[in-house]
Amino acid sequence: MSSHRHPPGSFEPPRQAREVSDGIYAYIQPDGSWWINNTGFLVGRRGVISVDACATQRRTQAYLDTIATVTDQPVRTLVNTHHHGDHTFGNYLFPTATIVGYEGIREGIAAWGAPRDLPLWTPVDWGDIELEPPFLTFTETIKLYVDDLETQVQYIGTPAHTTNDSVLWVPDRRVLFSGDVIFNGGTPFLVQGSVSGMLVALARIRELNPEVIVPGHGPVTDPAIVERLEGYVRFVQDVAARGRAAGLTPLETAREVDLGEYADLLDSERIVGNLHRAYAELDGLPPGGPINLQAAIADMIAFNGGQPLSCYA
Repeated sequence: MSSHRHPPGSFEPPRQAREVSDGIYAYIQPDGSWWINNTGFLVGRRGVISVDACATQRRTQAYLDTIATVTDQPVRTLVNTHHHGDHTFGNYLFPTATIVGYEGIREGIAAWGAPRDLPLWTPVDWGDIELEPPFLTFTETIKLYVDDLETQVQYIGTPAHTTNDSVLWVPDRRVLFSGDVIFNGGTPFLVQGSVSGMLVALARIRELNPEVIVPGHGPVTDPAIVERLEGYVRFVQDVAARGRAAGLTPLETAREVDLGEYADLLDSERIVGNLHRAYAELDGLPPGGPINLQAAIADMIAFNGGQPLSCYA
């Protein structure tokens, strides 16, 4: 079942950001569950780089208002770490920004389309969302500068959370904005990416050796999170192998499994979607290959007692 650590009233958009390095801010939205993502921004003398937008008009406007408490400079560049709407639906509220993303992100945004909730998620006040995909795409790495400070937007190298994941790395400060390659306190979601690929992506983050990680969801963290996430991914692989060998469906396997040390992660119904992906990879599907997303989500809802998944965005 979906789980939350505090009541819905505490999910209001924050009004301040945390400075994680000089001029580099993390905008952390509790509690990081469905559609409640993190963003961040880097401030220069002539403008701001934003890492991602938010899911709703209200949340994105609150984020922009927070940036305005730090600087009067405009957001000149908006980096989308991947195509999911919690990171891109608010793009249209950045009229002064060049929007940047990895190759394929435009197709991902178009394929998902406009926001929707019921019968998948509990009702959400999205606002007047206009889809605004990146209009500058790259294939490996692109460098962006905040005054003289170099940042690198890097493709993670493999399908992982999605097929178009990128991170923003600030090498001189050892600060990493990881997008949804890193969930801190929430269940990773691999249904549109790759289970095996996520292990490759996490190894790449370890190689960068960041000191500070701003995850896509959950509190600011450090490299210790990588080992915990690797453990979860291997757990999914092991559960999938045993379930498939027993002739069980992903949903049947999820209903029988003891989540153990991962039971405290938010949105535990994602185990079902992750098992759909893991089963497909056991059957030979390459990382990022298409699976039946509708069937995976339907099984997550069934795992959730037939109720829409809880969303407080």
